[in-house]
Amino acid sequence: MDHYTNLGLLHAERSPSNYRYYDISAVSRLEFIENHKKDGMPLSEIKQLLHKKDLEEAEEIDVLELRLKIKGLQQEVSDVLAQLDKSDENNHEYVKKQVSSESMSLIQALLLLLN
Repeated sequence: MDHYTNLGLLHAERSPSNYRYYDISAVSRLEFIENHKKDGMPLSEIKQLLHKKDLEEAEEIDVLELRLKIKGLQQEVSDVLAQLDKSDENNHEYVKKQVSSESMSLIQALLLLLN
């Protein structure tokens, strides 16, 4: 495993006494590496495959984060609309202050996409 770590195929944390600690994801990465090695694939190609796999997983995480932000935005907009329904002039200012700047940016981006 040290060889794979040195090549950048596996990631490890170092202990104060310089031991390598691998997390649970290292087991599946190691299986991935070993299976492709058995098929005769060179480590340089395996490294490229792992990099591509890491990028795809990062994109999935980004999509999940975006979905969570959209869900939060939907709730915030619902709350704002409820306030506007029973609004007077003072309420309009209160509602404007309650919408976060991030939410306003998301609302503006969504409006641009929809138009």
